[in-house]
Amino acid sequence: MTMDRPERLFRRDETASLKETIILEASEADYSALLNHNAPRNLTLPDTPIASLGVLQMLADVATSVRPIFSPASWLIVEAGEVVGLCSITRPPQAGTIDIGYGIAPSRHRRGIATRAIGHVVSWAHSRPEIAIVTAETGRANQASQSVLIRNGFVVIGERIDPEDGELICWQRPVG
Repeated sequence: MTMDRPERLFRRDETASLKETIILEASEADYSALLNHNAPRNLTLPDTPIASLGVLQMLADVATSVRPIFSPASWLIVEAGEVVGLCSITRPPQAGTIDIGYGIAPSRHRRGIATRAIGHVVSWAHSRPEIAIVTAETGRANQASQSVLIRNGFVVIGERIDPEDGELICWQRPVG
């Protein structure tokens, strides 16, 4: 290694693997804290919101409806002690299938966090014998989210138009 041109000690993908992304089951208290602009537990929040208050309330409501039937209903996505996103089961499981949705704070985009978090969700689902398939949907224009799913072994199974969200691509990943 010379002083004028130092050798890279890590390739980009190696440094990404050094980051610790974890998922923690989200509770009603966690959602309450987030809805009040507070960090849950002893964690911190990023400098941009994870989601709007309307979306957070909708996610809290979905978790409240799913939790009595299936748990966990959602997860906090945490990196380096900071809640950077959420992943939720969007409806009660049906015939061995769970559907997930996820989001990351805008200031934490393009860091591989969603890819690592969804990888953890897929691993968790693989350990649950009652789950055979994980599904998700992405907006047609949301290339970043599509890449997250592709990197985690999801394949396109169709498309649909949602009255609120527009054109969606439907994905699935067998885990059973």
